[in-house]
Amino acid sequence: MTRNAPTLGALARATRLLVMALLLISGHALAAPGDIQRFPANGTATSELRIHGSTDIEVFSTVIADYQRLYPGTEIVYEDVITQDMYAQYLRERNRPDGPDMLISSGMDLQAKLVNDGYALSHRSPQTEALPAWAQWRHEAFGISYEPVAMVYNTRTLPAARVPRTRSQLLELLRAPDAPLAGKVGTYDVERSSVGYLLATQDGQRGSMAGALLGALGDNQVQLEERTGVLLDKVSSGQLSLVYNVLGSYAQARIDAGAPLGIVEPEDYTLVVLRTAVIPRTAHNATEARRFLDYLLSPRGQQVLSREARLMSILPNQRSPTPGRSYRPILLGPGLLVYLDGLKRRQFLDAWKGSTQPR
Repeated sequence: MTRNAPTLGALARATRLLVMALLLISGHALAAPGDIQRFPANGTATSELRIHGSTDIEVFSTVIADYQRLYPGTEIVYEDVITQDMYAQYLRERNRPDGPDMLISSGMDLQAKLVNDGYALSHRSPQTEALPAWAQWRHEAFGISYEPVAMVYNTRTLPAARVPRTRSQLLELLRAPDAPLAGKVGTYDVERSSVGYLLATQDGQRGSMAGALLGALGDNQVQLEERTGVLLDKVSSGQLSLVYNVLGSYAQARIDAGAPLGIVEPEDYTLVVLRTAVIPRTAHNATEARRFLDYLLSPRGQQVLSREARLMSILPNQRSPTPGRSYRPILLGPGLLVYLDGLKRRQFLDAWKGSTQPR
């Protein structure tokens, strides 16, 4: 190989970005929720691992491919499942013979509830012991990566001078006399999106501005969607000018593919979500699941997650890019269960709907 020859990793990234760009330009959809993809073993199949994940297949496939380079006899079946559906589906179908061996989700609160209710297996290894204390709970729920929650805007429809950098500035823009975001702003529908619900409740606990901001979003006919991809589709096309409280990694992948997007990590505070892995108590191949978890938490696995899948490394010495000073990680633990209480959830949703969907 010559000195200037591209590495295999660089070629893989370039190919993935080209495919994503062609799909976005042609209007073809990427994998949809419920899609199942089988990754055959590279050699004679000796083991099968079934994963339910809320991370898009296109993003996570690079991680699976690298794992199979280390363990060529493992066949992996990956099902793309919405976070809230993942929780409900597991409880409903947990005794099926083709059930998942691992659940990977950005719905931290629902993963914590599975652990709290006794549906998870414990796992201890040098890799899990290296995690920060806030990134694992009871040795049963494990953060495998983290990512900031951002505002994403269309660089063609929202002038740079008007891009908000804080929630206060976003509130001012929503209240501006010329109403630049009327019908052009979006966020998660927290009734349908468990990640959206988690982020909205976290906002509500961190300051008095949350209520005013929700009211201003409602006054601007905020568009509500269940999935990050749909929100980013709309802001990429110009149908929306700005979306609030979305996962930044998905937006960065689109920027790399040529979408006219910009990302703002709010300077007042930026929530940080953990993607968490749980090995369910009903796993048929817990041994392979534990090996895959250790791979995800290894320096090699973390490098692939960070460099190839655009998910930030959870290891203190491998974080890339360097976390901003405004980062506020959502802690993995029993505090996440508070707003899953039935009464609290109903009260919160009633208040949220009253603000974002005024009569």
